[in-house]
Amino acid sequence: MAAAALLRGALPGRGSPAWHWRLHTAPRRRLTLSSGSLGSDLADGAAWNCFLLDERALLRVRGPDAAPFLLGLLTNELPLLSPEAGAAPPSARAAYAHFLNVRGRTLYDVILYGLPECSEEAPGFLLECDSSVLGALQKHLALYKIRRKVTVEPRPELRVWAVLPSSPCMPKTVPLQERVEATAILTRDPRTACMGWRLLTQDHGVTLVPRGRLGDLQDYHIHRYQQGIPEGVCDLPPGVALPLESNLAFMNGVSFTKGCYIGQELTARTHHMGVIRKRLFPVHLEGPLPDSGIGPGTVVLTETGQTAGKFRAGQGNVGLALLRSDTIKGPLHIKTSENRQVVVTASVPDWWPTATK
Repeated sequence: MAAAALLRGALPGRGSPAWHWRLHTAPRRRLTLSSGSLGSDLADGAAWNCFLLDERALLRVRGPDAAPFLLGLLTNELPLLSPEAGAAPPSARAAYAHFLNVRGRTLYDVILYGLPECSEEAPGFLLECDSSVLGALQKHLALYKIRRKVTVEPRPELRVWAVLPSSPCMPKTVPLQERVEATAILTRDPRTACMGWRLLTQDHGVTLVPRGRLGDLQDYHIHRYQQGIPEGVCDLPPGVALPLESNLAFMNGVSFTKGCYIGQELTARTHHMGVIRKRLFPVHLEGPLPDSGIGPGTVVLTETGQTAGKFRAGQGNVGLALLRSDTIKGPLHIKTSENRQVVVTASVPDWWPTATK
């Protein structure tokens, strides 16, 4: 009931034809895990691992001016909401985007979920963000709200789940379908197919996924680091990270044809110049690691001692590093405080565009 109240006014009622959407008509994209290690034992018959992401939170933005308001702040188009005349209502769609500051640097990474129109009300959106910056994002939105008819409110009732296949072959035998109901939204992760699905619900997420089981959150982070996916303020420090160096374009997170938005000038200029000398790369660490791990901003060195970039964040012996692209094939290392060397091996994810490999 609480979840129904959460989406009240944003979803059609039971009497509406839209309640019984035929979501199976949406095209299915096969999900593959190229090098992920989810530590699954298929003896229990589980097909999907469900990870509760407590470090992610949700804001709802709604009102007559919600769409143009968000378009002026985000790097990407909004999820498709309204069906064309005579067409069946679409399923919930998700989109990935960044909020930028006026200098074109990332403030917050978000996944947007579109909610269908309800009677005469304007469409609403759910914004998934790092829970540690929920208040800061609210203030950021309030700063630019001015006189727009927009309501911004946190939705702590809903929880965010990531859903990944237990093995590469499982999606073929136990497919998932997008769904939009009063109690749950299940949709594909918009960043890349290898990140599976996103589930928003107040209920226990595992019960909503066929042959699903609760996964270890550490496995989720190891998987996304292996795939080179930054998420949250540790991976994308506010006011520091540049969106294209953070592979925003690879993750379908920026539109170069939409209207103006805060921070657009530097992003568009960098894209059209076609020169991105540094990128976030997935890295593997070999050697004795300090008990506290490798700290953010630790310098990564080439064999000759020149700076190749900086370590950004990680989990165990995998992580992300912002590196010069011309250095990733050579030997790299990090010097620890104990004056030991940790070997750093960078890789190019399989799902990246061929031109970058």
